[in-house]
Amino acid sequence: MHVRCLIDEAANIGQIPNLEKLMATIRSREISAALVLQAKSQLKAIYKDNADTIIGNCDSQIFLGGSEQTTLKDLNTTLGKETIDMYNTGETRGTSQSYNMNYQKLGHDLMSIDELAVMDGGKCIVQIRGVRPFLSSKYDLTQHPKYPLTADADKRNWFDIEKFLNHNLILKADDEYEVVEVE
Repeated sequence: MHVRCLIDEAANIGQIPNLEKLMATIRSREISAALVLQAKSQLKAIYKDNADTIIGNCDSQIFLGGSEQTTLKDLNTTLGKETIDMYNTGETRGTSQSYNMNYQKLGHDLMSIDELAVMDGGKCIVQIRGVRPFLSSKYDLTQHPKYPLTADADKRNWFDIEKFLNHNLILKADDEYEVVEVE
């Protein structure tokens, strides 16, 4: 059975021992890990030189937006450039007229760092191994068929962990039970 570990706020839970080795080997054991970070610099602060190894073993990355410069620079580099054609024409008038035309191929960032920093909040950039990164719309969670079962939709669905952990067993006179002594 596949096990998926969703590690939200990965930068705030402390260092997971040998995470770089785990990320490289868990796939073969039907385990996947989804690290949720605000910025790549958080991962680099905790795992130092191993941060790039951890990122390299992730098959997909989703950029939801942000303004942290390291993340923006890395993403800008990953997105790459597009080729644009530029034509210039010139005309000289006088005793002898002349015309010239200049043709150039230029590279232009697909998204510059400042464009990434102010990206539309309803969009995200998805990177999947073997596929060029692409711009996508964020999924509207309220459209999911199971959304009415969430606490966001109805507060009665809220799971109260305190109540669950602090239950008191109250036995009634007609309840049957077995006493097991544990040493």
